[in-house]
Amino acid sequence: MHDACHIAIPARDLDEAVEYYVFGIGARMARRYDDRVTFDFFGDQLVCHLSDDVPAEAVMYPRHFGVSFARAEDFDRLLRLVEHRKLKVLAGPALRFEGTAEQHRTIALVDPSNNVLEFKNYDDPRLQF
Repeated sequence: MHDACHIAIPARDLDEAVEYYVFGIGARMARRYDDRVTFDFFGDQLVCHLSDDVPAEAVMYPRHFGVSFARAEDFDRLLRLVEHRKLKVLAGPALRFEGTAEQHRTIALVDPSNNVLEFKNYDDPRLQF
């Protein structure tokens, strides 16, 4: 076992959330209740709470979440899933801060409830945090 970050977000429809997170980006469903679904989200805990208060549109700032992959092959695997499953992309894939120590690849996705997810991979893994 290891410590895990806990993230809770609104979802307008739990079936949509399961479809997206499990069959879209490959998270594992841990538990499901009438009002929420808990996922193993790349080693962290993501809970989608049934809510009528979902974002009206997908906006990157000030709130988004995701994974900073330590391994380039994990980022590449996600990119293949996004392309194959035709998941909604808000921005990217892109190379940010090119030519600097903080150079990294990134992609921003949008779930069915307009929550924004950012995935990235730094060329220098020491800059992950």
